[in-house]
Amino acid sequence: MGDEQYLTYEGAQSLREELERLKGTEREELAKRLRSAIQMGDLSENADYHAAKEYQAFLEGKIQELEFVLKNAVIIEEMEVNREVVTIGTQVTIQEADYPPETYHVVGAKEADPKNGRISNESPIGTALLGGKEGDEVIAETPAGQLRLKILKIE
Repeated sequence: MGDEQYLTYEGAQSLREELERLKGTEREELAKRLRSAIQMGDLSENADYHAAKEYQAFLEGKIQELEFVLKNAVIIEEMEVNREVVTIGTQVTIQEADYPPETYHVVGAKEADPKNGRISNESPIGTALLGGKEGDEVIAETPAGQLRLKILKIE
């Protein structure tokens, strides 16, 4: 797996907005906290200063992560998605044994939200489904064991 980060257009836009917020208002607020903590004096025993420095490290790490993701983003265009097989960007309806069918949108890892029907292409189920066609049965190797899934529909 390379550095590619698969995103929908909306997902990429959301990450751009988050990056802009972190680099703007979040950094400004952090700078105010640091100035205030420094003005209190002795930094070696200043809990506010240490907390602000820890948050600064987290914030800068998050900014670097988002910049990396956006730099390496492969935008999934809805119109270009192959509907013959399960790929990133397709919506797939699957069924396990006698359970009711479930529909998922296969997305990149940064947009995964299983509770809202968005599974990562890197997840056990997403990986098993990739390349599958309608009518295929696939086996997903999950931490809880194997799941046998039938692909009912690809949209």
